[in-house]
Amino acid sequence: MTVETPQEKFTFQAEISRLLHILSESLYQNREITVRELVSNASDALDKLRHAALTDTDIDASDLLISIEPNKDEHQLVIRDNGIGMTRDELVQNLGTIAHSGSLEFIEKLQKSDTKDDVSLIGQFGVGFYSAFMLAERVEVRTRSYSEEQGWVWESTGDGSFTISEPAEKLERGTEIRLHLKKDLGEFTDPARLKYILRKYSTFVPHPINVDGEHINDQPPIWVEPKSSVTEEQYQNFFEYLTHFPGQKAQWHLHLTADSPFQFHSILYCPDANLERMGFGKSDHGLHLCAKRILVQNDNRDLLPDYLRFLRGIVDSADLPLNVSREALQDNTVFRKMQKVITKKVLDHLDTIASDDSAAYGKFYGEFGSVLREGIGEDFDNRDRLAKLLRFKSTNTSAEDGLASLAGYCERAPEDQKQIYFATGADETSILRDPNLEIFRERNLEVLLLTDPVDEYVLSTLGEFDEHKLVPIDSADLELPGSEAKDSETDDEKKEDEKDAADLPNGFGTVLSIFKEALGDQVEDVRKSERLTESACCLVNAKGAQSTTMQKVLQVNMPDFEMSKMILEINPKAPLVQRLCELSVNDDNKDFVRTCGQQLYSNALIMAGLAPKADEMSSRVQDFMMQLAQQKSSIKV
Repeated sequence: MTVETPQEKFTFQAEISRLLHILSESLYQNREITVRELVSNASDALDKLRHAALTDTDIDASDLLISIEPNKDEHQLVIRDNGIGMTRDELVQNLGTIAHSGSLEFIEKLQKSDTKDDVSLIGQFGVGFYSAFMLAERVEVRTRSYSEEQGWVWESTGDGSFTISEPAEKLERGTEIRLHLKKDLGEFTDPARLKYILRKYSTFVPHPINVDGEHINDQPPIWVEPKSSVTEEQYQNFFEYLTHFPGQKAQWHLHLTADSPFQFHSILYCPDANLERMGFGKSDHGLHLCAKRILVQNDNRDLLPDYLRFLRGIVDSADLPLNVSREALQDNTVFRKMQKVITKKVLDHLDTIASDDSAAYGKFYGEFGSVLREGIGEDFDNRDRLAKLLRFKSTNTSAEDGLASLAGYCERAPEDQKQIYFATGADETSILRDPNLEIFRERNLEVLLLTDPVDEYVLSTLGEFDEHKLVPIDSADLELPGSEAKDSETDDEKKEDEKDAADLPNGFGTVLSIFKEALGDQVEDVRKSERLTESACCLVNAKGAQSTTMQKVLQVNMPDFEMSKMILEINPKAPLVQRLCELSVNDDNKDFVRTCGQQLYSNALIMAGLAPKADEMSSRVQDFMMQLAQQKSSIKV
């Protein structure tokens, strides 16, 4: 008589049920990824066992193996490893919930998309096991943890629940995944088809993979080979193995070898696309770290600074101990030196791309510039190098492929220009409407155009570049070439100043006084503008204050933040201002001039992207309209 083992029934986490529904209802695009993902999981299980064996001599980590066992008669595919295995609680946790921070966003994006490339990224988000339901109508997981004598059987049809029971027989250490294939998927019981898939995706798995007894992943580790002997196809295949990006090419790769004073081999890749820009949150992967070709850590995040986190690759050193923890690594002298050398090599490579192929660098910066610029605030030792790699839009259309470097800006600037000018705004169109730009257009002075507030934060942190201070165009700290303050003036200079004062329209001083009185403590000051050539007025931030755009960002994120008072600059050459000067000599016009000053201030606020007091402005505009209407005649001539 057969004794049935008791079963416990569990319900999948809601996100898992959504994912399974998407996969089961899909058109099975790129179904090969199921084999890739399950083999990758098996490899991880072997890595974990070998790592555990480094500190526990009772664990036998020899003869680690992944077996692929197709069964045409039973219409099944079995993927087996003799790795670390799982306990009952680990089965519930690992195969019933999603713990990965980006998984929910991935599922939501997958649900809205019809492209197979999205499905191919499944392994990046900690949910690769569930791709099994793309092939199977029922999945069994038979497993025994290295730390227990008791094994367990997990089973589900992907219908929203799963069961866990004790096996009828004793299980070997490790995990066996048994796929009861869907009716139309007999190809996955064909050894030749499976060998093709495994050679395509899993060539570089660091453990033997056997299909029907044949070892099919005997590719040597290309990172220890001379660069000249590695083909582009091998580089591409290794990139796909590392990243789960089948068919996608890296923007570039960097093959590094060092022999003295310490030895390491490395291949680093820059992916073609930045997943963070696609809404998946901050990347949390790292580099594969090997010691003497033995994998020590899958995702080491300390080999590169955080602002280079988009790079994928492997680092292999014979000078590192096998038995390491993250804390031990951080204290390891060789490891710290490797960090510095690898970072320097990457920055050297970016320098080369930027100088030799500005178009390729522009593509790279468009994807990863937002991450790279974080280093300005994080890596003081390499801040100057990173500053040279920054790129910005510019009013100078001859800038490098439409993006200006700080070094290129300084080369193009007049010899007596001591500042680098930048303007900020929500978009390029709104920036170009800023009246503060008028003097720069007139004098043909280049201005960097910043549409991301983070760029201003980066430049503010940087402070200066090549002895040029970085200054927003709406700052009172602005110094234009030829207009620096002088400690002493010659007689000719004094005469020039007197001539400038004489050129001011009669009554300009009175207009400024009336405007100051009308605006009171709403502004820091009202003064003559040296930067306007056409507009009647503009707002300028006081010395030391952040730009208007940055202050608006702070105001949104910090409810108690108060914007600093601004300076209203008036252009004495503007026709409206000159007419107000004429009217100001008559005291009867004082109230009208006062109202105009208030309206000009409101206009300047709008041009700066700030909100004036709507009720007051509406009332003023209506009064102006009434005055104009009263001057019109109803008699048709």
